[in-house]
Amino acid sequence: MSKYLVTGAAGFIGSHIASRLVLDGHEVRVFDNLSTGHQRNLDAIPGKFEFIEGDVRDRDAVLKAATGCEVIIHQAALASVPLSIEKPDEVHDVCATGTLNVLDAARRAGVRRVVYAGSSSAYGDRPQMPKVEDHVPQTLSPYAAAKLAGELYCESFAHCYDLETVRLRYFNVFGPRQDPNSPYSAVIPLFVTALLDGRTPKIFGDGSQSRDFVYVGNVVQANLLAATVPGVSGNVYNVASGERIGVGEMLKQICDLLDVRFAPDFVAPRNGDILHSWADISATTRDLGFHPEVSFRDGLRETLHAYRDVLEEQKISVR
Repeated sequence: MSKYLVTGAAGFIGSHIASRLVLDGHEVRVFDNLSTGHQRNLDAIPGKFEFIEGDVRDRDAVLKAATGCEVIIHQAALASVPLSIEKPDEVHDVCATGTLNVLDAARRAGVRRVVYAGSSSAYGDRPQMPKVEDHVPQTLSPYAAAKLAGELYCESFAHCYDLETVRLRYFNVFGPRQDPNSPYSAVIPLFVTALLDGRTPKIFGDGSQSRDFVYVGNVVQANLLAATVPGVSGNVYNVASGERIGVGEMLKQICDLLDVRFAPDFVAPRNGDILHSWADISATTRDLGFHPEVSFRDGLRETLHAYRDVLEEQKISVR
């Protein structure tokens, strides 16, 4: 078994990746500064692992965490378009400089491969659909620019050093542990928690904007493949379901599963948001053997169950 380092492991996706690695019997070290991640996500990892509290902006801390590891799965980021518009320098420092620190630590520590969590925001809002990895990037927010900068550093390190890198462009990831209380939370946890709490969900825009939603378990699968499949260093791959659904239609499906009326509050669109997003995953399937195992509907059902459980726990703790 291999020794893995997962950065950002107290976060939503990172904690699921760490959980799977522990369950598969690997030696796992996790690294997080707990600024946007949560201790409860680390508590959900089902087994033994090593935790190092640290920040990817701290070069010495990153090198210490990387030493002795064979593979780094780099999830640490400030993943928010609105935050990047508000604080572009901070998002750059974490997403771009932080990634450079991880890569430099990896080559110095003799790490075999780094798997990088990229973003579909690199595609911008160009009309070509579905999005293919060789499309010309269009960075419409500082977040998109910072994440693409991290991608380019990964590509360059694969060419210049004895270090393998694989870049994964995530589309709209959802699932249990996604924080609905963040001011920059993703749309599905906001919709679900609003409905479970008896509040009216808000749709930014008219609801016709579409997204390629991918369940977190499928993202975990893609990361494990990217960490192990030979001959893919230097490449970039879409991680998505390969299908798209309108935001309004997605909310209708949530309402249907919860047996509540569809009556959203439509508000003005947000700056930096794109209109449509849809991935071509044929290269990911061909090269990595990636096939989404959990459908959107089944993933949505699992997510609803998880948020219901959390809500019940919160009610019990208040009593």
